[in-house]
Amino acid sequence: MDVNKPMVRFVRIAFSLLIVLVVVYIGIRLCTTSYDFGYRIFTEEAMDDGEGEDVLIQIKDGMSGYDIAVALEEKGLVRSAELFYLQLILFEYSDDMSAGVYTLNTSMTAKEIMASIADTAAAEAEETADTEADTAAADTSDEGGTETGSEE
Repeated sequence: MDVNKPMVRFVRIAFSLLIVLVVVYIGIRLCTTSYDFGYRIFTEEAMDDGEGEDVLIQIKDGMSGYDIAVALEEKGLVRSAELFYLQLILFEYSDDMSAGVYTLNTSMTAKEIMASIADTAAAEAEETADTEADTAAADTSDEGGTETGSEE
């Protein structure tokens, strides 16, 4: 009986040590994977180096940010739809996406793709605002006879 007690104690300690090592290994793997994913959010490289290949993509009205990300992944413009969707949210482009047909390149980074798609909507809004401002300025100068603003 005296031989069994040390053996049981040894097995218990070995099993406990094995459990601790497995938990530490899983923790390290989880931390490493999380860090790599987080790092890729801000430093994701383009799919191709150099000139790349032009790809047409159509964004339809009502497509969600995730739908756009999946379409980009299917066309080979981004590596991961999930990563691109998270970038859309973090870089605050998710509300700026507009419907249309876009020519994108496989040498563009995710951030450049987001800016290209969002620039069209922003450019149209800016053009509309500029037109309205020019119309208002013309109305003001016609009514008053003199213009007191500086010219850009």
